[in-house]
Amino acid sequence: MRSEKITFEGAFGDSLAARIDQPDDEAQSFALFAHCFTCSKNLKIVKNLSKTLTKHGIGVFRFDFTGLGESEGDFADTNFSSNIEDLIAASEYMESHWQGPAILIGHSLGGAAMIQAASRITSSKAVVTIAAPSSPTSIKDKFGAKLDTIKTEGKATVTLAGRDFTIKKQFLDDLEENNMDEKVKNLDRPLMIFHSPVDNIVGIDNAAHIYKMARHPKSFVSLDDADHLLNKEEDGIFVAEVIAAWADRYF
Repeated sequence: MRSEKITFEGAFGDSLAARIDQPDDEAQSFALFAHCFTCSKNLKIVKNLSKTLTKHGIGVFRFDFTGLGESEGDFADTNFSSNIEDLIAASEYMESHWQGPAILIGHSLGGAAMIQAASRITSSKAVVTIAAPSSPTSIKDKFGAKLDTIKTEGKATVTLAGRDFTIKKQFLDDLEENNMDEKVKNLDRPLMIFHSPVDNIVGIDNAAHIYKMARHPKSFVSLDDADHLLNKEEDGIFVAEVIAAWADRYF
C-alpha cells in the first residue's frame, strides 16, 4: 500500500488534513471515507479498513473534518451541514487529482453525512454505512444535561470520549433541518448497512430503520459482538472484505 499525506480546502476555506491510500499497482476505483463524530481519519477502524481495501485494488481517501484531528478550523463553528460540504469538497479534490469516489463509506455520524451527500457526488455508485444513526438528531443524546445549557445560553462545553468540545446552538438547529428518511428513500444507489446488535452508542434499531426506509438494492450485515468503534482489528478487516466483494458487483 502507498500512502500519501495531503491537504485540501474544506467547507469554510480551512486547510483539511487527508491521506490517500492506494494499492501498489494502479487503483481500479476509489472510496471516500467519513469518520465518526469528534473522531479522526487515524482511528483504528479507518486504518484497518483502508489497508484491506487497497489489497483489493481500491484506493481510499480519508480526512479530518474541519476543526478535528490535524485539520484547521474551529470545531465549535462546524455542524452536520458543514460536514457534508467537507465531503463534497473532498470528492471534488479526488475528481481533479485521481477520479471521483465510486464508493462512499461513513462510520457513525459520518454514515448519516454520506447518505446526505451521495446525491451531490455524481461519481458515487454505492454507499456503505457502519454503525450509523437513522437521524443525525440522535447525537443530541450524547450532550446529556448540557443540552439545556446549549439551548438557553447558546453554547456549552461537552465532554465526549474524554475530550472537551464546545457545542453551539447552531449545531442543534442544523441537525433538526436534515431529513434523513427522504434522503434514504431517494438514495438511488446500492446501500450496504453494517451494524452490531450490541452497539451501546448507536442502537441496532437505527440500522433497522435505515433498512426499512431504503429501496433495493440494499443489504444488511450484522457485526456480531463488535463495539461501536470496531476496535478489534478483525472487525475492520471483515467489513472491508465484505465491501470489496459487494462493490465488485456494481463496478
